Amino acid sequence: MPNWTPRSLAVQAMGKIDPVTRGVVPPIHLSTTYIRDPDNGYSTGFVYGRPDNATIHEAEAVLAMLEAAEAGAMLFGSGMAAATAVFQALDPGDHVVASKVMYWALRAWLLTEAKRWGIAVDFVETDDLLALKTAIRPGRTKLVWIETPSNPLWTITDIEAAATLAHAAGARLAVDSTCASPVHTQPLTLGADIVMHSATKILNGHSDVLAGVIAARTEDEFTARIRLIRKSQGSILGPFEAYLLMRGLRTLHLRAERQAASALALAQRLSAHPRVARVLYPGLPQHPGHDIAARQMTGGFGYMMSVQVTGGEKAAIGTAAHTGLWKRATSLGGVESLIEHRASIEGAGSPCPVDLLRLSTGIEDAGDLYDDLDAALTQGHRD
Repeated sequence: MPNWTPRSLAVQAMGKIDPVTRGVVPPIHLSTTYIRDPDNGYSTGFVYGRPDNATIHEAEAVLAMLEAAEAGAMLFGSGMAAATAVFQALDPGDHVVASKVMYWALRAWLLTEAKRWGIAVDFVETDDLLALKTAIRPGRTKLVWIETPSNPLWTITDIEAAATLAHAAGARLAVDSTCASPVHTQPLTLGADIVMHSATKILNGHSDVLAGVIAARTEDEFTARIRLIRKSQGSILGPFEAYLLMRGLRTLHLRAERQAASALALAQRLSAHPRVARVLYPGLPQHPGHDIAARQMTGGFGYMMSVQVTGGEKAAIGTAAHTGLWKRATSLGGVESLIEHRASIEGAGSPCPVDLLRLSTGIEDAGDLYDDLDAALTQGHRD
């Protein structure tokens, strides 16, 4: 691999040039089957499209490089497919400790489906290290799953400290780093064993690909089990989606840095807004996890924030109804800015306050984004 920075390696797709055409953009490999050698072997290493595809491998190589993953990266058909594969790799009777505030769909899966696999799950505030230590059961806890920053309250968990606690009890640490991206945090270098991303989000960045990725620090039996689950259950990403993801990764650093800078500028201005009761963003000094975030995040604090508006639920929903530049839509991490009233989406049992709006900052002009939200806040309180 060339001795370039991660930014340069991502931009040039690891420096690969198509050997046939000398094209600077890698081609899409669509074949699902490959020719055997005369001796009935497969000297190319490619056997069948479900586990073997050159386009997918190329995108995985970039992701493994970005995460400093010695065991490589595995692409899945969605973030949920990637995340659930980790839990499915556990044995019946294993115990898991997971962040209480986390991606709602995965939390719902753990509450309903994990028990069918015989897995016991305890949810705790993982930013509270004492609570985390108390919840871990040495010898029985096999996985600690944290999400940092956590969606949609953006609490920060100390990755290095969580890894120490997990490893002392004989457990692995997995980190959902979707809302940090490898531009701002590399959990494996901080002691985590596994890092997961919904690549649908900022890794792709264009709201046109469903994908997930698992990257591992070391190759071991557990990593091999995840790989086998992906192969046997057929949850690998398609080659066209991998091609689009590779396109997105080429501009990841530019987008992530711009989005984080805009998010910080917006968080600072919104903190002084008369119709905003609270801004939840780890880049603000008053955020309770700011010091830890400053230690384990580099070059910015991510693109996600939430605001709690004065006037309660009605004003929050009214504000979202009157935005123009901010689009009312689920998901996050795209080049377009999105706004969503999360409590309405998550429903009963959600830890999300009813006055909260989740904001995914895109790459539009930060001044335009503020002005659009300012006008919507005014109109939303009048309704």
